[in-house]
Amino acid sequence: MLQDIRDNSQGVIAKVIIGFIVAIFALFGVDSIMSGFITSPPVAEINGEEITEAQLQVNTQNLLNSIGGSADSLDQGLLEQIALSQILEEVLLRQSAQGAKMAVSSNRVDRSIIENPNFQINGVFNSDLAVRTMASQGFSIPIYRETLQQQMLLSQLANAYSSSAFVTDSELERIAGLSAQTRDFRYLSIPLSTRTLGVAISDTEIQSYYDENQQDFTQPETVSVSYVMLDKNVISNEIELDEGVVEAQYETERSAFEGSAEKRASHILFEVGGDLSEDEALEMAAAAKLRLDAGEDFGTVALEMSTDTASAEEDGDIGYTDGSAFPVAIEEALEILALNEVSGPVISDFGVHIVMLTEDSENVFQDFDEVAARIERELKSSEVELIYAQRLGDLSNLAFETGNLETISEELEMDVLISGDFDRTGGSGIFSNQALIAAAFSEEVLIEGNNSDVVELSPSQAVVMNVVLFNEAAVLPLEEVEPEIAVLIRTDMERKAVEDLNDQLLTNIENGMSIDQLLADNELEWRIEEGANRGAVTVNREIINHVFSMSLADLDTPAYDNLSLTNDTAVIVELNSINAGSIASLAPADRESMVSSMISDLGNSDFQAYMSNLQENADIESRILDGEPL
Repeated sequence: MLQDIRDNSQGVIAKVIIGFIVAIFALFGVDSIMSGFITSPPVAEINGEEITEAQLQVNTQNLLNSIGGSADSLDQGLLEQIALSQILEEVLLRQSAQGAKMAVSSNRVDRSIIENPNFQINGVFNSDLAVRTMASQGFSIPIYRETLQQQMLLSQLANAYSSSAFVTDSELERIAGLSAQTRDFRYLSIPLSTRTLGVAISDTEIQSYYDENQQDFTQPETVSVSYVMLDKNVISNEIELDEGVVEAQYETERSAFEGSAEKRASHILFEVGGDLSEDEALEMAAAAKLRLDAGEDFGTVALEMSTDTASAEEDGDIGYTDGSAFPVAIEEALEILALNEVSGPVISDFGVHIVMLTEDSENVFQDFDEVAARIERELKSSEVELIYAQRLGDLSNLAFETGNLETISEELEMDVLISGDFDRTGGSGIFSNQALIAAAFSEEVLIEGNNSDVVELSPSQAVVMNVVLFNEAAVLPLEEVEPEIAVLIRTDMERKAVEDLNDQLLTNIENGMSIDQLLADNELEWRIEEGANRGAVTVNREIINHVFSMSLADLDTPAYDNLSLTNDTAVIVELNSINAGSIASLAPADRESMVSSMISDLGNSDFQAYMSNLQENADIESRILDGEPL
């Protein structure tokens, strides 16, 4: 690819960076100059290197963005401590890397920038896009390059630990013995059933339950509101565009699109510099052209002769261009080449090229019917924004000036709608919006009876409302909740019956008594599992976890235990055998996964130990961390 040519040429790198710097001066000129006169007070010092307040605030904001939420809901002091700890760790690693004479070359940094997909259009590096993207993230070009270089350096240091870890066969065998372990067991499940249906529930029990648990039968306070809604979709439906306007926009877009073409090229590069002069490069290019004219394959010659080794491995392919991606000399050569035709020697800032046109396609725009709806929507969009903003202002003013929604309805031609009842936890549809719920239960709306302020539900919808009806919290009458209470009491009775049966079965088992009759009476039977592993999917996950937490005091004697599942099913487990696993029993993919996981864990452990050692031996002073080492 052409990016690889640029990566291998100091001259090109310099031009790219100069282009960046020119653009960034235009974007950041004044701010960059002024910032040089402002010194942020240090918040910490590590081995003599100061950490400024500005660095801390930037890292704190980045941390806040990464975890989500608002600054108001989080402890700012804790956030700053975490952010400062991250900065200090990075500084320690950088200082260690520099002390070990580790470095990342400028060429490698520039290659990373040029190969970044976020800086490419159709797979080709675009400097304007790169500048805009960096600027949107708050970076100037020098700062971005420095930050990227530091990240690559720290990554290099971290990888030195993670990639050097290894696992011995004995360690693998020991871990496999546990992770691949299987168990033989059987279990009884005693679910809630109908064991107590013959036992009546008295009115006294129901009344007592009602009296003792009235908080469970309290109906919360609710409101019903009338409201008007401003909606961009409604406004859009009001706007009618003349078809001629849509057709004119279509023709404009079609002309612009079809006026461009996309070409794909391959090249063989003879890079001038070092021991190779331009005249020598021209001679080599001419020799390559003779071989191609004689019928040799372009990719074969490129792989043998091109100094752009990256593209040579792809048969010389350097990608696509719309007429501006390649150097001017190459673009001019492509304009006159026929498909699959090879040029003579072409001189550019990179050196001398032999160029072949491999694809040449004219772009064809979609039919009018395929894009008319999209064009109409986009043309409407700007008009809708203007109307929405105007009406939003009018809605806000009218909500404040009037005491009812009828005036708003007449002035802005908006329907007055009525909601169903909803409480402070919200209702359905738009009434699940927390801002709207808060407004409905606010003092000025609920108590004083005023219109609410405008509540913006989203960038396209806004509401003003007024309370129609308020229902105070109240305990529901017994006759309304009596069936519910009966079900609750019956469930408690069934749960108690299950517990009693479970205790009786386990007691009989432990005392060596027969449980066959009890099992038959309750339609229960043992379920047998042999060779079950930790990931078994045929058994309830709670049962598997419990089985693998049990132990055998005597290998010849089963162990018993019971548990209650989250659905209130009682379970009795009989563990018969623990079968040790082995590395040989694992599938190849599982073995590879285990090795990879262990190496990763060991590498992380070694790296954390290295970090701890750096911290213990560092001279760290911090007013935020109270001067204590991290």
